[in-house]
Amino acid sequence: MTDDEGTRIGEEAARRLAELGRCEIEPGLTDAEIDRVEARHGFEFATDHRAFLAVGLPVGGPGRERPGSWPDWRNGDPGQLRAQIGRAADLLLFDVRHGHWRQSWGPRPDTPEEAVEVAKVHVARAPAIVPVYAHRYLPAGRGFYGHPVLSLYGADCIYYGTDLADYVRREFEVPPPPRGDDWRPRATVPFWRDYL
Repeated sequence: MTDDEGTRIGEEAARRLAELGRCEIEPGLTDAEIDRVEARHGFEFATDHRAFLAVGLPVGGPGRERPGSWPDWRNGDPGQLRAQIGRAADLLLFDVRHGHWRQSWGPRPDTPEEAVEVAKVHVARAPAIVPVYAHRYLPAGRGFYGHPVLSLYGADCIYYGTDLADYVRREFEVPPPPRGDDWRPRATVPFWRDYL
């Protein structure tokens, strides 16, 4: 696959979302706007995610009844965007405080506070993930694309699409397309894939 394929996936996802009419879509982000977001928040969008946002910037929620479901990369409050970016890690640490623990992290410390501190080290080493919508995420990284969209809510992680275009169909089409026998997403990102 080439970066052109990543661009095609992102553009297809944006077109399908616009066709469905399930949210407001503002003009796409310019390269300069995307560069500012990346510099401010310390990550790079994956190629398909970047192409998706360049075609059109979804804002709010379906019909605007769920404000903030889509990150507003252009006009959003920087503090709220940081919180949305960090939400997957924060919810995972909440679950650690309340008993979740991965064997690969070694023996669980005696207190919830110590467990959270150890887990923070592992989370900090994990590859960056970027919110797409609500608690749906794509891995960060320019030059990468075609990753499955993951729904991350604490220690609960499930696939929500084989790639960004498939995700838009599954999240926003009513009814969603059926999952055939050939629907086999494969997580590609270390750390987060361990939860699938």
